[in-house]
Amino acid sequence: MKKAILLLEDGFVLEAKSFGAEGETLGEVVFNTSMTGYQEILTDPSYKGQIVTMTYPLIGNYGTNSDDVESAKPWADGFIVKEKSKIFSNWRGSVSLEDYLAKHNIVAAEGLDTRALTRHIRSSGAMRGILSTHDFDVASLKAKVMASPAMVGRDLVRDVTCKQAYDWPGAGARKEFFVVAFDYGIKYNSLRLLDRAGCKVRVVPAATKAQEVLALKPEGVFLSNGPGDPAVLDYAIQEIGKLIGAVPLFGICLGHQLLGHALGGKTYKLKFGHHGGNHPVMDLETRKVEITSQNHGFCGHGIDQGQERRLDARQPLR
Repeated sequence: MKKAILLLEDGFVLEAKSFGAEGETLGEVVFNTSMTGYQEILTDPSYKGQIVTMTYPLIGNYGTNSDDVESAKPWADGFIVKEKSKIFSNWRGSVSLEDYLAKHNIVAAEGLDTRALTRHIRSSGAMRGILSTHDFDVASLKAKVMASPAMVGRDLVRDVTCKQAYDWPGAGARKEFFVVAFDYGIKYNSLRLLDRAGCKVRVVPAATKAQEVLALKPEGVFLSNGPGDPAVLDYAIQEIGKLIGAVPLFGICLGHQLLGHALGGKTYKLKFGHHGGNHPVMDLETRKVEITSQNHGFCGHGIDQGQERRLDARQPLR
């Protein structure tokens, strides 16, 4: 294995061993607390622009396959683990994680102290970083990091959205509803679940006009997940605003935040985000706690200067 180095914009440095593709990659360094699902994480377009650190110590033990993907290719800009498994064993596994990363040109590193890195991000916040397998000069790496774009103010949706509309290939059962899904970085599982619920789904690019969507006469419009800063996606927010009151809307992740913006809300950057499969969330009315899967770097807050109000999705705000 060749040497690799990780440097964060505040000067935090860790040495590691390279696996996967060789080279250099820049992105926001975040940590994910999931114990499984690394292939789903790598192929989730919401991770575009990020270098993902897995907190679970051993990664790669069940390999990769052609089924557990959330898009047509991996989108994470880099991958960091404590230890990669030297072998994989699973009845569906076909390619090792290392070979999968190399094939898709993703720079990865192992052998560094992921606990120390996670604790640093928790205390100092997610920040820009660089992972390199050929440049080990700290001053040079720092200059590259500081010249790279920050996550706040960054439109990454244009990089991950589909280029033209397409119909999701359903399972063949009778479909009761027709849904148009905006692709801001849509995950395949959202489409699978809509199909399973009896929906025929047309996926459209992020910049599709509201008039075009309404002309399709859908029974609902789905606003998908995606990467980057929702506040700068004016082209999406404006069209969502035109759909409010005209058709039922529902969304997750970035799509939900964009709907909040269209209704007059705001978003802000979280310190280190919520990325993983074990996040406790309390229902404040019932006091019941549920363990949830999350992947958020931004959060929404109040409408009308923080005043709570009940929104009727059938009526646009005045």
